[in-house]
Amino acid sequence: MDHITELFCKVDDFCKIFNESLEKALIPEQNKPVQKSALSLSEIMTIVILFHQSGFRFFKYFYCHMVIPFWKSAFPKLLSYNRFIEIMPRCLQALSSFFHQVKGTDTGISIIDSTKLVVCHNLRIKRNRVFKGLANRGKSSTGWFYGFKLHVVINNLGEIINIKLTSGNIHDIAVLGSLTKELKGILLGDKGYLSKAKTEALAARGLKILTPSRKNMKNKPLRTEEEKQLLGRRGLIETVNDQLKNLHQLDHSRHRSVNNFMVNIMAAVVAYCLNPNKPTFKNMLKG
Repeated sequence: MDHITELFCKVDDFCKIFNESLEKALIPEQNKPVQKSALSLSEIMTIVILFHQSGFRFFKYFYCHMVIPFWKSAFPKLLSYNRFIEIMPRCLQALSSFFHQVKGTDTGISIIDSTKLVVCHNLRIKRNRVFKGLANRGKSSTGWFYGFKLHVVINNLGEIINIKLTSGNIHDIAVLGSLTKELKGILLGDKGYLSKAKTEALAARGLKILTPSRKNMKNKPLRTEEEKQLLGRRGLIETVNDQLKNLHQLDHSRHRSVNNFMVNIMAAVVAYCLNPNKPTFKNMLKG
């Protein structure tokens, strides 16, 4: 229960500032106001983040068999499961803003990669209606899939610096510039980020990208020993993606609405950012 209180206080402090800023920015509603929920924004956010920290695989089971019977004292105005699912999208904007408060910072060493988010089995692609016009077929190292890609940038402390969601058919290079525009130092990536034009553009603004060389490449770039060692640690981001999917329930194919799909992503990312035990490696650059 102490963990719930600590998380709620952190979220509630953020929501107070968020709500004040939102009210100043919004145009006064002329139509009928939206029905208010018994649960506050901070309570909704706390519950969805707790799910992604809990290790439960299914939100319905978590809500009905953990939150309702055991956490009623922490959330005295709990709603039914169906009603909670209806209001869950209300916290999407706040979750996205909260991510920018808890995300990591540039340390001079960054790693970039993408991970697939499958929204249905390949045999059911034509029957999928929830993500029609949004999801697309893409190809990863394990084969073809239908869904999206989550592009992630982390630092050498295992902290997520930036994310971007695209459809599954978007090439990793297409988002390289926008994801790294505030970074300096060294960026590690896989062979999918090999691009002479992008390498030169990034170098011009102080970011050197290091990727493994292809076997058939001519004029392979010379690497220092430190750069070779850093490339050997590039797998750190695969560990981060694995934790996002297997510890924080980032990936599943049971979504029934686009908004709740987005809430699931942002809550999983925030839950990871709040995890004090992140995978890491030491800064191996001298000076």
